[in-house]
Amino acid sequence: MSDFLALAQTGVQQLSPYVPGKPVDELARELNIDPALIVKLASNENPLGPSPKVLEAIRDALAELTRYPDGNGFDLKTLLAERCGVQAEQITLGNGSNDILELVGRAYLAPGLNAVFSEHAFAIYPIVTQAVGAGARVIPARDYGHDLPAMLAAIDEKTRIVFVANPNNPTGTWFDAQVLADFLRDVPKHVLVVLDEAYIEYAQGGDLPDGLEFLAAHSNLLVSRTFSKAYGLAALRVGYAVSSPVIADVLNRVRQPFNVNSLALAAACAALNDSEYLANSRELNALGMQQLEDGFRMLGLSWIPSKGNFIAVDVGTAGLPVYQALLREGVIVRPITNYGLPNHLRVTIGLPTENERFLAALGKVLGRG
Repeated sequence: MSDFLALAQTGVQQLSPYVPGKPVDELARELNIDPALIVKLASNENPLGPSPKVLEAIRDALAELTRYPDGNGFDLKTLLAERCGVQAEQITLGNGSNDILELVGRAYLAPGLNAVFSEHAFAIYPIVTQAVGAGARVIPARDYGHDLPAMLAAIDEKTRIVFVANPNNPTGTWFDAQVLADFLRDVPKHVLVVLDEAYIEYAQGGDLPDGLEFLAAHSNLLVSRTFSKAYGLAALRVGYAVSSPVIADVLNRVRQPFNVNSLALAAACAALNDSEYLANSRELNALGMQQLEDGFRMLGLSWIPSKGNFIAVDVGTAGLPVYQALLREGVIVRPITNYGLPNHLRVTIGLPTENERFLAALGKVLGRG
């Protein structure tokens, strides 16, 4: 019998599958817990539930389930172009923003080339790089976040992509507009800068630079965003990239046909038109972030300041046993040992009652309740 692992590409052989947050039903089965009593704060999902306008749009689209979706996503691209101040030809739609990252890797990386990204950065960056046999240059973090000058220094003639997240997942760290401007000014023009802004909608005022404002001056910039977080569409998997028309054309050459389904297309259009839902998401997130920070302070714990809808807390000991103990309390968070942060747990901002439940369980597990 053939060894089909050995027959796979070398980079794929060495990969570990992406591990998502533990589902509620899985924990319920494992520990015989009523699913209704489980709190999941592991996957940076929006705790508000879907917008009523989104649900209405999905119901209206159900009658056409026998039809293939619009492979070009005309309506969503048109609306995004209007909101982003760009041309529709600059937009690439993806099955979540993960799909965008995958398209970029397939289009621009290969054996002998390399990508640059930060320590403690999103796990998909090394996965898409290694899967195509390219080299990964992982740059040590500065204060848990991107050291952009060091990342710039790591670029060479074989570098094709620099992955940069603002804010970063799982640390929540961020950089300001001047730091981004200086970085983009100095990146060689043969290098594609992928600016991952999956959490940008949680920014309040001028908290974070808007990557779209840098597109006109930098033809080697791609801004990636998603509807999974602040817009509450994680289950439908729809994201997008904004770039130059040339880069968008390249990505569309490797994009699978119909990669965004009809319900997702309809839901995303409705979500973009629901400003009240987005404002409520921001407000709930800000209040929940303060609630968790206050709770950590009372428990004598430190944390990494975050601009996302999550926060990484240092539990003062190995995080994995604490995570497992929290599971027995019916609370799911995210251990981030695999991100090089063995003493931290990443916690999604939930509803006030969910945050309270987590803090009480954490205090109990740590003996500080």
